[in-house]
Amino acid sequence: QVQLVESGGGLVQPGGSLRLSCAASGFTFSRFGMSWYRQAPGKERELVASITNSVSRINYVDSVKGRFTISRDDAKYTVYLQMNSLKPEDTAVYYCNAKRWLWGTWYEYWGQGTQVTVSS
Repeated sequence: QVQLVESGGGLVQPGGSLRLSCAASGFTFSRFGMSWYRQAPGKERELVASITNSVSRINYVDSVKGRFTISRDDAKYTVYLQMNSLKPEDTAVYYCNAKRWLWGTWYEYWGQGTQVTVSS
């Protein structure tokens, strides 16, 4: 069965760092684009960062550019989000997402979410 298992969330001070990991299983990881989403209190879920398959094209939401880094290790079936210089507004539940368009059909999977809290 398909699984996306997240880890690395927690409570940090402003300016601190966290590294989130998402371990995938049950699907052809290398064929999927991987993303991190977050949902902050009172806000809609937003796309934070994404990384495609093969050519590894990377995109970030403007608010995290220069602070967050997404990467993937296909041999380990894992995607990472390195978060530096964290701000209180980064506080959210962070979700791992896998998505693939295959000739007319979307395949999309979600992790359970991991809490990131940035507070002094």
